[in-house]
Amino acid sequence: MNLSRRDFLKIGAVGGAGVTVLGFDLAPAYAQMRELKIARATETRSICPYCSVSCGVIIYTLGDKAKNVTPQVVHVEGDPDAPINRGTLCPKGASLHQDILNSRRLTKPQVRRPGSDHWEDISWDTALDEIARKVKTTRDATFVETDAQGKMANRCEGIAFTGGCTDTNEFNFLVVKTMRSLGLCYLENQARV
Repeated sequence: MNLSRRDFLKIGAVGGAGVTVLGFDLAPAYAQMRELKIARATETRSICPYCSVSCGVIIYTLGDKAKNVTPQVVHVEGDPDAPINRGTLCPKGASLHQDILNSRRLTKPQVRRPGSDHWEDISWDTALDEIARKVKTTRDATFVETDAQGKMANRCEGIAFTGGCTDTNEFNFLVVKTMRSLGLCYLENQARV
């Protein structure tokens, strides 16, 4: 059956008139459809993690708040009370729901060994041990005690650190103290990039 656009509009208009004449009221069905999505959901206000703008988001989750039960995210939207974005979100922020529920999202550390063609899962303990070993090795190899004039420098030029825009001030304070204690001089924050 080949319908033209005009035929489709005629059928739609006739069908809508028929529904009205026969007395069908679709308003309760539409109201029920809207209510089901977030009616019993818990509303949590948060910050979008993507850039330094820090737009406010509302995350709706379903779950009975019982112990050892992970709530399920059902909807994410911009927070109309947030003074920065006033309820609007950019395309990245609007896709936050799909990022949270993505089946391809990593939930454990992975490593790709030299010469390998695939990623392998490793434990958190193994990941932390490998990171600590590589930081120590790199720091020892690139640590500068004195500069060209013989003045004390005590800096590590082989490691840099970049922070995230959604990190708290307290977290950033501790990170800077830790990185400076290692002698790092290349510190940056994604909020400024």
